[in-house]
Amino acid sequence: MHNEVPKMTVAAFNAMCERESNMIELYGFETEEIGFGSARMRMPAGDRHVRPGGTISGPAQVALADFALYAAVLGAVGPVPLAVTTNLSVHFLRKPAPGALMAEARLIKIGKRLAVGEVFLRSNGFDDPVSHVTGTYSIPPS
Repeated sequence: MHNEVPKMTVAAFNAMCERESNMIELYGFETEEIGFGSARMRMPAGDRHVRPGGTISGPAQVALADFALYAAVLGAVGPVPLAVTTNLSVHFLRKPAPGALMAEARLIKIGKRLAVGEVFLRSNGFDDPVSHVTGTYSIPPS
């Protein structure tokens, strides 16, 4: 999948998301790169994303991972706003420090109706992942 040209650019993805939902505005997501079946996102986490204990909340981490996987799927299939999450599994590996959170998503398998992928979340500046997420997306028929 890595050698194919992405079917959606960052600019087109951002424009579609602004028309179709408020996820970018709500969480402050920044799409850095979309490839064919891959995406890299950033969430400049602030006070609204931090839970008691001084860490980025699980729901904020899951939202970033899901959004990154959505971008990876659309990078492979093109602008299909109605592609939806059918499953997510999250492993919280370590406590992320408050601050930016990075997501790297890649598809493991892309079929006609389903796409399966994984996302690694990292605290900005650290190599070890703070969370590992696997997920499946349903792709509606064209």
